[in-house]
Amino acid sequence: MPAPLGYAVVIPTLGRPSLTDCLHALDRGQGPRPGRIVLVDDRPLQDCTPLPVTVPASLREITEVVPGRAAGPAAARNAGWRAAAEPWIAFLDDDVLPGPTWAADLAADLAAAGPRTAAVQAHITVPLPAGRRPTDWERTTAGLARARWITADMAYRRTALETSGGFDERFPRAFREDADLALRVLDAGWTITQGTRRTTHPVRPADRWVSLRTQAGNADDVLMNRLHGRSWWARAQAPRGRLPRHLAVSAAGAAALAAAGRRRPRAAAGCAALWLAGCAEFAWARIAPGPRTGTEVTVMAATSVLIPPAAVLHWLRGLIRHRHAAPRPLPAGPPVPGRPAPAPATAPLPLTSP
Repeated sequence: MPAPLGYAVVIPTLGRPSLTDCLHALDRGQGPRPGRIVLVDDRPLQDCTPLPVTVPASLREITEVVPGRAAGPAAARNAGWRAAAEPWIAFLDDDVLPGPTWAADLAADLAAAGPRTAAVQAHITVPLPAGRRPTDWERTTAGLARARWITADMAYRRTALETSGGFDERFPRAFREDADLALRVLDAGWTITQGTRRTTHPVRPADRWVSLRTQAGNADDVLMNRLHGRSWWARAQAPRGRLPRHLAVSAAGAAALAAAGRRRPRAAAGCAALWLAGCAEFAWARIAPGPRTGTEVTVMAATSVLIPPAAVLHWLRGLIRHRHAAPRPLPAGPPVPGRPAPAPATAPLPLTSP
């Protein structure tokens, strides 16, 4: 077995079957083994059953399970990297498949990192079906391949995590917590580079309402605006989404209901026509690039009616919840020759807004 390199692998997990596949992909790979593999069990606290995973025999001695708080991936990753002592922490999602030379490529990525490099990102590939157009959910997942600073496979220097306090646990979903940390370490003077290693992110199974649930991310966008200002969209190269259109469509629908309640049929009909046109445009924008099967068209039509008000409600919830959120003090920057090393900010960032 190759001598362990100075890195640990941290995988937050809800016990999905894909975790076993991820570990077996690590086991089959070429290159130096990690010093340890930390699996953070982030299932609900009342679930006391053993984590459903099969760890390859050659990885059992270096694999440990630490409990999470069921508070989301940001809190789980914090628990994971604080349980490891290695100078580099390679974060993986539990539904990715590291490539056959992942460990060797990671070793090369870390060896090439300069003293001001806080993190090294991997190349993410999302395989899409051959012979047909991808569904709406498959296209959404494919966007991960273009996402900046994605922690599906991101190696962070431990010093950068310590001085920044790690992930902000006010982000309860796998959404924006990676961009928030990256922006904070960049503002402190670190750099983030693109590595050479490759990881596959399969499209995981999802039910027909998954696009409705993802609208909860609108609340996280509010928090990002509070913490980093509106310029963060451009810095993170993040798509702006359709929130302004959702606001307009929802307002038209609400106005139609209000006019109908006041027995103003012409106003109600006009507002209803605007609402219907907005929903139809949204539905076609999602149907046109897809396979256009009967099931896909039906799901897109139904969710395109429900998504605008759901997005608006989550956005309003974010405005209320994060109304007092303030930017964190900048973490200490990278070490500079001749200066004393900065004291680590080991305390986790709070789970709730102050």
